[in-house]
Amino acid sequence: HLLPKPIHRMEVLGNHFAQLVVPFFLFAPQPIAAIAAAIVLLTQLWLFISGNFAWLNVLSIVLVCAAVGDSAVNAVVPFIPAQLDAASDMPTWFGAVVVAVTILYVVLSWWPLRNLLSRDQAMNASFNRWHLANAYGAFGSVTRIRFEIIIEGTEALTPDQADWKEYEFKGKPGAVNRMPRQFAPYHLRLDWLMWFLALGSPAQRWFSVLLLRLLEADRPTLRLLRADPFNGTRPRWVRARTFRYRFTTPAEKRETGDWWVREEEGIFVRPVSLASLR
Repeated sequence: HLLPKPIHRMEVLGNHFAQLVVPFFLFAPQPIAAIAAAIVLLTQLWLFISGNFAWLNVLSIVLVCAAVGDSAVNAVVPFIPAQLDAASDMPTWFGAVVVAVTILYVVLSWWPLRNLLSRDQAMNASFNRWHLANAYGAFGSVTRIRFEIIIEGTEALTPDQADWKEYEFKGKPGAVNRMPRQFAPYHLRLDWLMWFLALGSPAQRWFSVLLLRLLEADRPTLRLLRADPFNGTRPRWVRARTFRYRFTTPAEKRETGDWWVREEEGIFVRPVSLASLR
């Protein structure tokens, strides 16, 4: 994020080209399809290195391998023949199944296509009971402001004027001076849910259970976190606050060494005790 803006603009242009233009050439004859697959593969590997998208990049890489021809594979891995032996004749029944499935998908794709061109486009929507040909996206929408839920605990008898200590998660932002870590392809499910909670997802029962387990100093739960500020002992109270996060500017980074700047937005969950949650 600290790179010059022209580089970021080139990254956006390259990303749009690789994900909106190149995929159509995956259906072209060889070697065009293999070249398109190589562009997508390199893009996904770059995202794999620079982002934390868990299994999403792996799925894209597996899919794009179908467009790589035998000769392209032979050029990279010489011991694989350039022309693999193919069956002499396709069974009639297999051809009929392929045609039937193709027709089915063409028909089912009409509703997602109409949704794609709609002004009120629905993301992550399904249009039939089989959940085939969906409108799928990793993120239904991307916000320009980042909110984070910070959980804190205290050993004080009363929450008023208490010395609150912050629980640190493995992946999601917390302390402003901590560099974002790389965990992909491992999926930090708790951090993922915490992110959606900050995006406005209704506070579900799992979050109340999480607060309860922190009050109990439940060891399996604490192992999901980066650090326990109470070293395995039980806090008397926990609370959750909402903060607005943004990356530091180059000048702020040089001056403070911090990666983030955060401002408190308000209380997400008021102080609760073990007795009240139980």
